[in-house]
Amino acid sequence: MLKEVLMFLKWFPWKFMIKRAARARGFVDPILLLSTFNRFSQPSEVWAPVELMRAGAVLHARGLINSQVIQHNLDWVWPYWVERQFEPLDISFIPRAFSMTHINLTHRNWTATGIPGFDELSLVDPRGLVTPLFDSWSIDGWVTGKDGRRLVPSREKNAEQKIVCDRSAVVITRFVNEGLSLETRVESVLSNGVPVCRIDFSAESPPGGLLVVSLRPYNPEGVSFIHDISLFHAGDGWRVNKKWGVVFNCKPDHHRFSEYRHGDVYHWIDSKTPDLRRSVHCEVGMATAMAAYNISPGQRKQVMIQIPLEKGKSFDKKVFPVSADIKDIWKQSIKGVCEAEIPWGRFEELYRTAIHTLVLHSPDECYAGPYTYKRFWFRDAAFIVNALLLAGLQSRAERIINNFFSRQNLAGYFHSQEGEWDSNGEALWAMWRYCLVSGVKPPVAWLESVEKAAEWIVKKRIVPEGGALYSGLFPAGFSAEHLGPNDYYYWDDFWGV
Repeated sequence: MLKEVLMFLKWFPWKFMIKRAARARGFVDPILLLSTFNRFSQPSEVWAPVELMRAGAVLHARGLINSQVIQHNLDWVWPYWVERQFEPLDISFIPRAFSMTHINLTHRNWTATGIPGFDELSLVDPRGLVTPLFDSWSIDGWVTGKDGRRLVPSREKNAEQKIVCDRSAVVITRFVNEGLSLETRVESVLSNGVPVCRIDFSAESPPGGLLVVSLRPYNPEGVSFIHDISLFHAGDGWRVNKKWGVVFNCKPDHHRFSEYRHGDVYHWIDSKTPDLRRSVHCEVGMATAMAAYNISPGQRKQVMIQIPLEKGKSFDKKVFPVSADIKDIWKQSIKGVCEAEIPWGRFEELYRTAIHTLVLHSPDECYAGPYTYKRFWFRDAAFIVNALLLAGLQSRAERIINNFFSRQNLAGYFHSQEGEWDSNGEALWAMWRYCLVSGVKPPVAWLESVEKAAEWIVKKRIVPEGGALYSGLFPAGFSAEHLGPNDYYYWDDFWGV
């Protein structure tokens, strides 16, 4: 059957069909475009970095949605990067008339919280916006005063933000403006064996007012659709898109929903008409919600919300009993780690933060970031393994290396991205570093894999007739550290050596 399918694809005029469809719609011929692109490169086995093209396509697909949503609705409350990047008087402003897609180019900095050994990570942006699930919607907090004053974090010029790693990885963000104050603390905990994102809000408004917790249809990359929001039976939480739960530790004094045609729920904060609905559906995918709590003058209002990071878990739990001491989990995860005791306290903080980041980003395999770069690459793994070894986290480094072998094909090629010739050298170097730093002899189980990897390097080198300048180098490719047209790159050959 497979043979017939391959024969069909070979003979079916799919290139002609694509060309005709593109021309009929007035688009550039994609087949011609790709062949023209290829002329800038040396002939190669793989004409383009498919993994990067795939990631870029996803990024710009969202950017296309952003261009249709954000710039026409700038009266909404948006993430910090949008508030700055779309403001003509801001230093981060980017003109967009000739940009088909609108993506975050100016504030691509966010921090992750999580639990060692678990793949689920929650993001906190520079103004405390929390994206609890991978590529999901977000949670924001605002403070309003009875006299009309408002504290909206993404619109604040100043914020104090830090990550505290004494007990776990807790991200704390503080704001003070015109007497209003807001503090958010974000961390991950375990509840009944389920990883949970916990957000503690603490707010003060001297004249009295509201602490508002809002559900937002976006994240640090842009729009993330919310089609359905409904209240729990007791009114102490939301069910989002019919599968995720957001649970409050106390029932809000007011709640309200809105959908795209009625604007952002932010515009309804001061409405005196109660919202009697218990759910909202938005065809566009821009539903918003708010849970508002009265703040007594001179007193701080504290609210805790929790989001289970597994689908369908603990929907009806009003308060989650924490089933494991996160401090003990972290303590066990960094047991034996190299301590830094130096006169500069800030450097010690940065070192501890880096260690916690390494641990969070290596639950089983490892990756370079919690969101856009949450994917495996051998070049990242090599440096991460080396850092773990030098920090004293030997068993974690060993586990990452043991996962390498499932990615090795029959030819001996360690494959994470097709067409990159650096990966075998990086995998072998990481194994060598493990043995050198740990003092452990290479396990016998590695032998066949190591030999095949080395043979692949030898066979992959070019041995052309006539002694060409590139004799002995790897074939032309799109080297991961260059990202230009396919050529002979020393980065790949360095690792081959």
